[in-house]
Amino acid sequence: MKPFFAELFQYTYHFNDKVTDALIASSIVPMPEKALTLLNHTINAHEIWNARINGSECHTQVCEMRPIDKLKTINTQNYQDSLAILESADLETVISYINSKGQPFTNTVKDILFHVINHSTYHRGQIATSCKENGIMPLVTDYIFYKRDLEV
Repeated sequence: MKPFFAELFQYTYHFNDKVTDALIASSIVPMPEKALTLLNHTINAHEIWNARINGSECHTQVCEMRPIDKLKTINTQNYQDSLAILESADLETVISYINSKGQPFTNTVKDILFHVINHSTYHRGQIATSCKENGIMPLVTDYIFYKRDLEV
C-alpha cells in the first residue's frame, strides 16, 4: 500500500504544482480570489496534516493566504514530508490531534493520508471551476489522465 500512496502523493504534488504554475502564468489580473483561496487552503491543510502525523507543531492556519510563488516551495516540502511519513510510519498507527475548531479526534495514518490526497483532488476541481468562470482554461487534473501521460 505504501508504494500506491507514494504514487498518489506524486500525482497530488504534480497537479498542485501545475495549477500553481497556471495561475501564475494567467493573464487575468488580479488572479481569481476564489482559486487562490482554495489553492492556499489545499496546500496549508496538507502541511497541517503532515505536522499532525509527525507530532510536530505547525503555525500555519488552514485558511492563511500566502504569496503564490511561496506555494510552490511549500507544495514541494509537503510532498517530501509525506514521502518521509510513508517511509517511517506504520499506516495503522492511530494519531490523536486537535482540529482547527479545537475538537479532539483520532484517525489512522492511512486514513489521514488518503484524506489529504482526496482533499487536494476535491479542491483542484473547485479551482478549475473558478478558473473557467474567470476566463482561464482549467487544467485537466484527473488521475487517469496523469497515468496516461506517464505511459506516453
